[in-house]
Amino acid sequence: MDFFFCLRPGTKWPVDQYRSNTRETAQAIKGMHIRKANKYLRDVVVKRQCVPFRRYNGGVGRCAQAKQFDWTQGRWPKKSAEFLLHMLKNAESNGLDVDSLVIEHIQVNKAPKMRRRTYR
Repeated sequence: MDFFFCLRPGTKWPVDQYRSNTRETAQAIKGMHIRKANKYLRDVVVKRQCVPFRRYNGGVGRCAQAKQFDWTQGRWPKKSAEFLLHMLKNAESNGLDVDSLVIEHIQVNKAPKMRRRTYR
């Protein structure tokens, strides 16, 4: 029996600068078991596997590693992969049966536009 779970980052996470990269990375792990997704994202960080860029692919170069996804364009978005690894680790620590978890739905949202000053 497979358990399915949904990943939906909060609206205040600092992902908006790399939203398109995070979206492509999230679509790459959709439908994977959580153990396989962890291994895949760790491989992306060390550039052993690439993330295929299907929608936001303007100006994205071609790489041979994208052939396994039947695609030609790919990148290795390190910060997005590390962010999603953090999300998967959070889902693992919630006490669910990790061996039978499958990522059924994953969603990346735009961050809200800030008004007035940000006071950095």
